[in-house]
Amino acid sequence: MSFVAARWLPNRHLMTIYGSVARWPPRLPLYRERWELPDGDFLDVDRLDGDAGAPLVIVLHGLEGSSRAGYVLGVLAEARARGWPAAAINFRGCSGEPNRLARFYHSGETGDLAFAVERLAAEQPERALVLAGFSLGGNVITKYLGERRAPEAVRAAAVVSVPFDLARCARALDGPGVAAWIYRERFLRRLRRKALDKAARFPDAIDAARARAARTFAEFDHGVTAPLHGFAGAEDYWARASSGPLVGAIDRPLLILAAEDDPFVPAESLPLDAARANPRVTLEIFPDGGHVAFIAGPPWRPRRWAERRILEFFAR
Repeated sequence: MSFVAARWLPNRHLMTIYGSVARWPPRLPLYRERWELPDGDFLDVDRLDGDAGAPLVIVLHGLEGSSRAGYVLGVLAEARARGWPAAAINFRGCSGEPNRLARFYHSGETGDLAFAVERLAAEQPERALVLAGFSLGGNVITKYLGERRAPEAVRAAAVVSVPFDLARCARALDGPGVAAWIYRERFLRRLRRKALDKAARFPDAIDAARARAARTFAEFDHGVTAPLHGFAGAEDYWARASSGPLVGAIDRPLLILAAEDDPFVPAESLPLDAARANPRVTLEIFPDGGHVAFIAGPPWRPRRWAERRILEFFAR
């Protein structure tokens, strides 16, 4: 199942932007559950019912996304077409309501995913679980599989546009040019707003001045993300939260989808050698696709190719 990029999206920026804003799955009968976490916080999870014996798809969104992102809804629509149940997890603070604690989510936080997997595995022990993640969510899934012993119920995973090397990806987004500035500001505007809201509630946990002044990922991660989550600084956070070094340790079937023209993830940051050396990993890299986009078909009938490929991989 090969990807052919939509010709009417002729460059990586148009592909990426269209993939971010476009939503066209059918109306889905989702319902929300709030799961209380052991540390006093919560996760909001949008669920989709399906056939009792079908695998359950767990979906993780990207940086400052949510369970209502177009690519998440695309996976849920593909799951529904097969009669599979699904659970789209909102990272802390991403469901539309601030989380309770000072801490946020971050690229290397796998504890909440582990909690969700164990909870869903306990609901129906004989049911298979499959994991799908995009961008930051894909990094979390890859790191989870590489550093933890996942329950036997976890049968496979698929990840798209993963920042396997966070330092290189942050430097790409912090680089020169109008496009990098637009992407950077789109994310940092939301992150600064959340950090300042947190600083008002937890003034001892977040330095509001540093959060307000952050204009690069390096500044935000060094001034907010790292101290809030126990890292020595941005470089320490990037090194310890990157999933690339763990690809060789993964022991479940894992599909990696990547595009060489991804404006967020430089091609040289992909863990090619580790992926090709691990027989459990299926690596599919395409010249085009942008970041979390992979739009195919004509403009009057566009298709989210990656979401369909994920379900095809799980069903094999």
